Amino acid sequence: MKDKASAILLISCPDQQGIVCAVTDFLMRHDGNIIDLEQHTDTEEGVFFMRVEWELEGFALPRDQISEKFSLIADRHQMKVELHFSDYRPRVAIFVSKFSHCIHDLLARRHTGEYNVDIPLIVSNHPDLEPLAKMYGVDYQLIEITKENKAEQEQKTIDLMREYSIDLIVLARYMQILSDNFCRQFPNRIINIHHSFLPAFVGAKPYHSAHQRGVKIIGATSHYVTSDLDEGPIIEQEVMRVSHKDSVESLIRKGRDLEKVVLSRAVWAHLQNRVLAYKNRTVVFS
Repeated sequence: MKDKASAILLISCPDQQGIVCAVTDFLMRHDGNIIDLEQHTDTEEGVFFMRVEWELEGFALPRDQISEKFSLIADRHQMKVELHFSDYRPRVAIFVSKFSHCIHDLLARRHTGEYNVDIPLIVSNHPDLEPLAKMYGVDYQLIEITKENKAEQEQKTIDLMREYSIDLIVLARYMQILSDNFCRQFPNRIINIHHSFLPAFVGAKPYHSAHQRGVKIIGATSHYVTSDLDEGPIIEQEVMRVSHKDSVESLIRKGRDLEKVVLSRAVWAHLQNRVLAYKNRTVVFS
């Protein structure tokens, strides 16, 4: 039996008295049955964050009137508000180069129904993973990028995102730097994954460098992409202890396992509308 459809409000505003009361009173007056509510106050910044979810069955307001009716409360408390619905299927594009571990994991989660999304498009700067796209019945667009054609090819990619009505872009080890212009087109709608050796071990072979230094911890970080390379708001991280017994190959294998898990958690949190970005940080509701 499928879960009942629900509505979700994500709220941020200056911290003040009466916010929770105002929100819950609004829902109560319209016969809303709350099924999840979380809140957090950043005392240093003086900002209040909230996620509230309620059943749509029995709710007195039609979907298309919720934002308008709630705007009176939002304006009064200077709220930034996002309204989402649990039965909406986001459209996701996956960007990839040659590494296949993350995209395999994402496509498998979609195939098994773990992710309630549509993945209509894979974009790559290499042809290597086109057979994988065909296996899952996903369109594969090869967009090769050089210094000379980068602006033109990025615009072509942006046009593709609009053509396919893409809600979320996932960089599954996509080895290209996105321009400032590209990032501005999709604020908090591009999720990236990389190892957590930055900034200590940069370059093409960070695991080799880490092995030479005898690291004892490896990890992975998933974040929203901004124009500041690898410095966007972090959504999810994980670490694993390693030792002198681990070879370079062992570190790479363990690191890729972490990358898959951390990326999947970040994507899941975003798809469940559990992430609020504020400045260069995030509040991730459980």
